Amino acid sequence: MMGPNYKKIYSDIVREKFPEMVNDRFLKEKIRSIRTAMDIIDVNELIFREVKNSTKSENQKLRSYDKDSILKVIEFQRKNQLSNVQTGMHFNISRRTIGKWNRIFKSK
Repeated sequence: MMGPNYKKIYSDIVREKFPEMVNDRFLKEKIRSIRTAMDIIDVNELIFREVKNSTKSENQKLRSYDKDSILKVIEFQRKNQLSNVQTGMHFNISRRTIGKWNRIFKSK
């Protein structure tokens, strides 16, 4: 089953809505290297830097994370010795979600 082609989606968004960013090599490379949900979030933040807080909280409800992205978040938390609250603030994820992921993936 194929998912959305995020490379094409983000390339089209940049070309149509942000033509001044079309030649940005860093952004092009980020778009080309999209593999995980964390990559998608990074590209999204690069393109839409000026997001209002109300929109940001609405978008947060629609996020989903793949296993690789979850494991990266847990590894980041462990490596930096952060609490669930601190990790949640860094990634803009609920502390309860971080705790749930820790329970699920640390037992495996």
